[in-house]
Amino acid sequence: MVTLPVLAIKSPAVRRLKSGHPWIFSNELIRPPKNLEPGQPVDVRDPQGGWIGRGYFNPRSLIAVRILTRERLDIDAPWLEGKISDAASLRERWLPDEGTCRLVFGEADGLPGLIIDRYGPVLVAQFLTAGMDRLTEPVLQALIGRFQPAAVIARNDTPSRLLEGLPQEKRVLYGEIPSPLVIQKNGLSFEVDVLEGQKTGFFLDQTANYRRLEEWAKGARVLDAFCYSGGWGIHAARYGAREVTGLDSSDKAIRLARANAERNGLSAICHFLQEDVFDGLRRLGAVGERFDLIILDPPAFAKSRQKIKEAIRGYKEINRQAMRLLSANGILVTCSCSHLINRPMFREMLVSASSDAKRAFYVAAWHTQNRDHPIVLGIPETEYLNCAVLQVH
Repeated sequence: MVTLPVLAIKSPAVRRLKSGHPWIFSNELIRPPKNLEPGQPVDVRDPQGGWIGRGYFNPRSLIAVRILTRERLDIDAPWLEGKISDAASLRERWLPDEGTCRLVFGEADGLPGLIIDRYGPVLVAQFLTAGMDRLTEPVLQALIGRFQPAAVIARNDTPSRLLEGLPQEKRVLYGEIPSPLVIQKNGLSFEVDVLEGQKTGFFLDQTANYRRLEEWAKGARVLDAFCYSGGWGIHAARYGAREVTGLDSSDKAIRLARANAERNGLSAICHFLQEDVFDGLRRLGAVGERFDLIILDPPAFAKSRQKIKEAIRGYKEINRQAMRLLSANGILVTCSCSHLINRPMFREMLVSASSDAKRAFYVAAWHTQNRDHPIVLGIPETEYLNCAVLQVH
């Protein structure tokens, strides 16, 4: 057993940690340590010296410690192999025969700071914290041993790494990426750009919500805003939409969406345009366009607590514009993907947007992320995706 530095925490933090939450904030440490490196493994005890758990420390982060285990176990290669295997087994039980999914979802799988997405033969990892970044090599070896992938990619280009004192980077850790890399989702084929695409290449968290369009898309004129590679719009076309317009500001995304529509034989229905979505919604409203089904799936507007008010303003503006574009009995599928914007906040924003748009709505459904992004009861931050389905009253 490795002997590690011991950190003591203040009493108010103990209850939250014992309920299963893995975070310890810097102001919850009794004596913040000096001369410990970012990512240094540590043991955590309560004010009386009672055992709490083992994790890693970063003096540069507001979240000073993230707990990895409540047991007295070495954080080594066998431990990592076991945690990754457990996470994969959960997906195999919940989503049998799914070759493309999120294999590891950070805190939800007891591996805070680590994301691993599987795109068939390719694994894409994000090492988001200094503590997890130090474990890159044993994680890589565990992935190779468990999955025998064609390639493992590090998508370490998220802004959160800067807060941890880490550089942003994208690199191939192992093997070669097949070209093209094509995945199957709900009976449709999508080319995925795992090195340059948004997130890790595809919005895996919306898999089940894509399928739910079958209830709303038949015969509809559809607007897919923030369309990226066409996930929503191409599913709508598959489920019987008569016409789909997709908007995205990224030229690469639009080219990929067009290629994916062609790949699925849906180019005659799907039309993708490069345009700033805020501008596009205003333009469509100015010329009197109307749509039976509108999907808003923007990137996370709230990257930090300091950005919440600004994010709410952005969400309200796009929803207000979209609400005005709906036909009678039209459907709005509207999403947010930040744990900082919880359901009550998102709903309050929608109420305000509908009031400004002078339109009333039924709440037809309210969904969250796909099951491969599991929500842990004691860790509310693991529930981050709101997907509201509203119908014009």
